Amino acid sequence: MEKHPLYGAGAAVPGAPYTPAVRVGDMVFISGQLGLDPETKQPHAEFAAQVEGAIAGIKALVEAAGGSLDNIVKTTIFLSGDMSRFAELNAIYAAHFSEGVRPARSTFAVAALPLGALVEIEAIAVL
Repeated sequence: MEKHPLYGAGAAVPGAPYTPAVRVGDMVFISGQLGLDPETKQPHAEFAAQVEGAIAGIKALVEAAGGSLDNIVKTTIFLSGDMSRFAELNAIYAAHFSEGVRPARSTFAVAALPLGALVEIEAIAVL
């Protein structure tokens, strides 16, 4: 088995002990993405901007592997605190994934996320 690291623009904090994405054969495993401001490296203030940023990170990584968001087959979403933003999340998320066969998905409320983020999204793609 050969593992190949993938990097997208702003996808990893330098020195972080993980790889933003790993390609094994036709599969791409994308680490959890936060919606960070590219200048401050801190989460955007608004929830919607964090969701958009997390999806942009996933998109950059799957494109680095030669794919697109259409290649995403599974996502896992972590919401900080509770599920009160679930409907808002769904509206933003749905705009990025083609109708028809959207990725399988799990969504969890968690106590906290890195850097105080409100949302983190990880993904698996098949090319």
